[in-house]
Order: sequence, then C-alpha cells, then structure tokens
Amino acid sequence: MSAQTLPLLFLNLGGEMLYILDQRLRAQSIPGEKARKVMNDIITTMFNKKFMEELFKPQELYSKKALRTVYDRLAHASIMRLNQASMDKLYDLMTMAFKYQVLLCPRPKDILLVTFNHLDAIKDFVRDAPSILNQVDETFRQLIEIYSCLSAGEFQLIRQTLLIFFQDMHIRVSIFLKDKVQNSNGRFVLPISGPVPWGTEIPGLIRMFNHNGDEVKRTEFTTDGNYVTPQREGSFDLYGDRVLKLGTNMYSVSRPVETHMAGSSKSLASHAKENTAPNPLAKEEMNFLARLIGVLEIKKPGGNETGFRLNLFTTDEEEEHAALTRPEELSYKVINIEATQDPGRQEELARILGELEVAEQRPASTAKGEDLLALMDGL
Repeated sequence: MSAQTLPLLFLNLGGEMLYILDQRLRAQSIPGEKARKVMNDIITTMFNKKFMEELFKPQELYSKKALRTVYDRLAHASIMRLNQASMDKLYDLMTMAFKYQVLLCPRPKDILLVTFNHLDAIKDFVRDAPSILNQVDETFRQLIEIYSCLSAGEFQLIRQTLLIFFQDMHIRVSIFLKDKVQNSNGRFVLPISGPVPWGTEIPGLIRMFNHNGDEVKRTEFTTDGNYVTPQREGSFDLYGDRVLKLGTNMYSVSRPVETHMAGSSKSLASHAKENTAPNPLAKEEMNFLARLIGVLEIKKPGGNETGFRLNLFTTDEEEEHAALTRPEELSYKVINIEATQDPGRQEELARILGELEVAEQRPASTAKGEDLLALMDGL
C-alpha cells in the first residue's frame, strides 16, 4: 500500500463531484449567481490551504466510510443541500467514474495526467475568481513537486492501492452501460485496441538475443487488437496538452445518468461489512477526520441568501424510491467510533461537532434536504 495515494484519490473524486454538481445545477435551472456561489464555495473549501497540508502528509488510505464523511461535508460547504439518496447517488457516480479512469490508464504514471485533467476543469469553473484560481494552482504545483519525480514502480503501487480501494464497488452507471464500457454485473469492459502506453511498441514482434545482447532472431505474431502508437506524451506541467482524455468532464453533453446496484443485496452486504463490523483503525480514522474536517470552512446562508435543495434524480419520486430500495448495508449514514478514552481528542471533537451544527432557519423549500446526513451523530 502506498502512503502517497490519498491526495490523488481525494482530488480526482472531488473533480468528479464537481462535474456532477455542475451538470445538476444546470439541469435544475438554478440561477447562475447561486450556481456559481455553490461551485466557488465548494472549490474554496476543497483547496483550503490547511486542508491540503493535512491531505498531502504521507498516510495510508482510510475506509470508504471515513472518506465519504469528508465528501458529505464538502458537498454541503455552501447554500446547497442534498438529501441522503442524492448524496448516495453522487458518491456512487464519483467513485465509479474514477475507478473506470484508473482501470483504463495506459500506464500507472498516467494517473497523474487524469488528476491534471480534473484540476484543469476545476480551474475553468473558477476562471473568474482569481483568489480561488491561485488556491488550485498552488495544489497543482504541490502535485508536480511531489509526484513528478516518482518512479514507475511507485506509481504502480499507487495504482494498486487505488484498485484495492475500489475492488468491491460494482455499481452500474447508465452512461457506462449505454457506451458499452460496463457489463450488467457492474464490471468494466477493458478495450483490447487503441493507443499503447507512451514509450512502448505496438504488440506483434518478438526479438531474441544471445548471451552477448545481440539480436539473433525476430518472430512476428498477429494480435486481436488494433493498436496505434501515441503521437506524443501528455504534458505534466502546470499548463499543457494532457493528450489523455480520461478525467475530462463526461457530463459536458447533458444526458440523464442513473445508477443501479449490481447483484443481490445479500452478496453486496458481504462486501459492506466494514459499515457495521468493528474497525481496528477506528481511532486512527477519527484522528484523520478530526484533522481534515476541523479545517473545513463551512459556509452558511447569510442575510439575504436562501438555501436550496439539489436533486440528483429526475424527479422527487425517483429520489424517494432510491432511498427506500438502497440496501441498508450500503448506506453511509453515521460513523460509529469510540474515542472516549482520549480527553484531548474529546475536546477537539466537541469543537468540531459544534461547528457542524446548523442552527439557522432554512426556508420551507429545503425541508427535504435539511439536516441531510447526521454526519457525526454516532460519535
């Protein structure tokens, strides 16, 4: 397991979250000023300097549930509210999209190009907000400084760590199903044609060498795939052509996106035991969450601002049906962590919980979404 995986996981999932929210804000005809405020607030919080400092510290990945809690807070860092079913769908879409991108990366190092594609798009979202743009650029520079010097083996370990994190997630996504890149069981279809990784040759030739290293024989063979050599390598600089399209916004052309659980609830439940089973890393995860959530700046509607509820489903009825039919084992409602033995941690958690409480009155239109996830009720 690589201790340098978390920043890449967080930034790529965050990028997918912003793609989805941008698409839904447009689909629900949210006024431009409100939509921009939501995107700006979330991106400002996501690239908070202290938050990034904690994120870039070498550390192991934590459970899906612990990370999900951070994204819950992030999604609600503005005046927008999501209820449980919409938040579940948002997280499902985020994770399956990035899983697909990791699987299709031609070489492990290209995960960095996928990350840069996400950050390029995020910069476009805040192109009219110079201060936020500087925050994103600063993270960009950190990524280049830390990851550009890693070896191919270190990137392979990062890719392996990501795939282990995603291995039990097989949620069907309508866009992937329609494009025939995902099977009905939720598993992705890997192509056997297309560009080969940069720096490699098209399959079809075997060279044999003698003990002196001299080539003595060549044998050609036919392949089932239609391979091509990439014209150039993607840019790993702050600005440049990434060449690779993985990680770009697949929602830029508006089309409905649905998610479905693959397999029976019983089989899925076996993979979701971490939600209920005692977690030996509970205290470490809580320390992680306390540090990360403790630096999030949660925005509340001001004097004339009114909150609104965003629905990731086509209708309220679909959203309610999804909430009722989702297996309980796959819901991420609360995190049950016992931290009572540490007075210092208790004090810090009390401070965090105080910040998480929402005391202002919200308009009636947000009733279905208010109080959303009782994020830390179980502490």
